[in-house]
Amino acid sequence: MRKILIATALALAWAQPSAADPSLQDLAARTELRPIETLTLSDQQFLTGDKNGKATMIAGELRFPQGASSPRLPAVVLLHGSGGPSGGHELWVKHFNEMGIASFLIDSFSGRGLTSTSADQALLGRFNMILDAYRGVDILAAHPRIDPARIAVMGFSKGGAVALYAALTRFQRLYGPAGVRFAEHIAFYAPCLVTYIGDEAVTDRPIRLFHGTADDLAPFERCRAYVERLRRADADAQITAYAGANHQFDRPGDAGLRHNPREQNVGRCVWEERSEGQIVNRDTGQPVSFDDACVSRGGTFGADPAAYRAALQAVKALVGTESRPKP
Repeated sequence: MRKILIATALALAWAQPSAADPSLQDLAARTELRPIETLTLSDQQFLTGDKNGKATMIAGELRFPQGASSPRLPAVVLLHGSGGPSGGHELWVKHFNEMGIASFLIDSFSGRGLTSTSADQALLGRFNMILDAYRGVDILAAHPRIDPARIAVMGFSKGGAVALYAALTRFQRLYGPAGVRFAEHIAFYAPCLVTYIGDEAVTDRPIRLFHGTADDLAPFERCRAYVERLRRADADAQITAYAGANHQFDRPGDAGLRHNPREQNVGRCVWEERSEGQIVNRDTGQPVSFDDACVSRGGTFGADPAAYRAALQAVKALVGTESRPKP
């Protein structure tokens, strides 16, 4: 019971902006706060299938469209970036709910005592959020109001990498729930910085990446090259480029560029898994470290209204059609 209360409190903490809604009773009727039992693993544990990690309780906010009457709704699992859940994610929730699609925004940080990993990515191993996503879709698939065949996953930056690499057959086999797969994998400005063993073997569901060409935190060309490899392997993968757009181009508003000097930037790093469970720096052959010479400080963020509008329409078209039941 204590764990459930903790998870509920965490979810309530980032649901507070909705308190201004004049109809709190209606809001409560269409919002559920869900605890998620997961694990905290090291990178090596995850890659080798070692599930002897630290038991962890996180939270997710499941929000249904207002007035939805369909007995089984499509849903989108939303995964935040290194800064944690934000107003930008809430805006995507609003868009999906307006389409008649439920949303499940997962907070992978609060239950682990984190608010951000932007300045230190070593605070949370890169794969834990993939496990969180799998646990989240398992919860949704069992919900009486959700259609388990129409659950997409969508992530941003750190969460974008999760949405992308959760498509790997290897990871699905190790950690994915039995009988449930994501209907689509949607990645916004994902850092495609690591080559994994078997990373061309992926789901047969659509994989879609949306990326700005001026991104200095998650270089576009690295993702383009990965998508080309996936396509040569007959995967249903596509990347959409927005010329001149930066990291977080879908930020609300039209504020100018913002440079964060404390942001840990691994955009110049080239990492690969050479033996199962060990990720090395391709240039040095040594195990990766955030003290590597390729790691720097500073990153550029900025809204791009035109890119955002185009990406929004593309995502709406994708989840509005591809989220239908598949044979």
